[in-house]
Amino acid sequence: MKYQVHRMEINEDNAQEKLENYLNRLEGEILSVIPIATPAFRKLGAASVVKYLLIVEKSK
Repeated sequence: MKYQVHRMEINEDNAQEKLENYLNRLEGEILSVIPIATPAFRKLGAASVVKYLLIVEKSK
């Protein structure tokens, strides 16, 4: 049993479609999708922005 971790760059405009297409192309079992967020300062206060996703896949 082997595990692979994939990194996928996203932005808020294309996140859903891009993730769906990527997951459908994977051969193994998807164990987890981990968002990596960074702090962002907006006019109304602090927030966070997802920079990329880590996708953990279990290979055969």
